Amino acid sequence: KINKLNHLNVRFKSLIKKEMSSIENIFADEESSYDDYGNISSSNNNETEEEIPSVWVFGYGSLCWNPGFDYTKCITGYIRGYVRRFWQGNTTQRGTIDKPGRVATLVEDKEGITWGCAYRIAGPTALDYLKQRECKLGGYIVEYTKFFPRVASANSGHSGEAFPVLLYIASDENDQWAGEETVISLARHIVDARGSCGHNIEYLLRLATFMREELPDARMIISLSSRRWVRQLMSHRKIAMSTVMGRPPQRIRRDSHEETRRPISFEFTSRVPETRLRCLNI
Repeated sequence: KINKLNHLNVRFKSLIKKEMSSIENIFADEESSYDDYGNISSSNNNETEEEIPSVWVFGYGSLCWNPGFDYTKCITGYIRGYVRRFWQGNTTQRGTIDKPGRVATLVEDKEGITWGCAYRIAGPTALDYLKQRECKLGGYIVEYTKFFPRVASANSGHSGEAFPVLLYIASDENDQWAGEETVISLARHIVDARGSCGHNIEYLLRLATFMREELPDARMIISLSSRRWVRQLMSHRKIAMSTVMGRPPQRIRRDSHEETRRPISFEFTSRVPETRLRCLNI
């Protein structure tokens, strides 16, 4: 899979220098039947879509709140056929060899749905960065699947149809694979682990914050129970939250933040309950 990504980067660099009629040629090795692959115009330059090849990358873990690369668009949505699990160990970014952390990966499930966000990137720089971050350091491999946007609007550039995305997942064949474990064991590993990118607790809480703020109706399996045990262990060990949370990430402009114009209507005004204020002289 890593060799396939290297081939993808080489092909990406060569295609940037040519006039392209369709950016689907980036994956000439892959058989694709999609028509709307990367049909959003870039907001960072004046060149047309046909002149700059691009690819969509799906994030479901730290990429949701800390992409670490330049992108031209971010869309919230989901993929099918996978569920998110904290089954991948980490000995670099969120842990060490002596105290490996736990990070998210995807496990195949025919009935599964995983929410996250897709980033549109152009040029080989971001792919080179992701190969280093996800494959070499994280132990992930590259796959492709369909992404379903949550918001279908004129501003998002999509009308709700699925389009292909690249994603990084961990398999049970990599050296850092942890596999399924009890919630208590998972919480202990998370509380004990810290890596070059920060504490493992921050990873869990930042991901939970993304899900709560962007996808309040979506369920993240094991999040609530693991957070509860993590907080109990932090309280028992007297670990202050300020010591595990790093600098707040930059706010990501997503499709869900776009202004939606609605016609003026008093249809539901009668359903708003009365509110009374009481003044207290203290």
